Amino acid sequence: MGAAQRNIDRYFEMVEQRAPASVSRFIRWVRLPSSFAVRVVVAILLIAGGIFSFLPVLGLWMLPLGLLLIAQDVPFLQKPIVSALCWIEAKWNWLRTKWKSSSWTA
Repeated sequence: MGAAQRNIDRYFEMVEQRAPASVSRFIRWVRLPSSFAVRVVVAILLIAGGIFSFLPVLGLWMLPLGLLLIAQDVPFLQKPIVSALCWIEAKWNWLRTKWKSSSWTA
């Protein structure tokens, strides 16, 4: 198992920890090798939903999850997607630290 696949597994674990139990079980099931066809369909739907995140029902959270599902089966996408997610994670942590350290006193 390569470093990119380990990072993909780490990101899936992060998603499973933050998602409700039923969603976590579904993600674990979709990641099984026997669920390949379902995984591809779900990934395409999530990516499309992420692209149309400006609509009220859909959200931007769908895009990274769909890309993670696709990257599980397409090896040449693993490294760029992991790099992008690492960058997003670093920026998010930096913003959270900055917001916490700023004083809101008047």
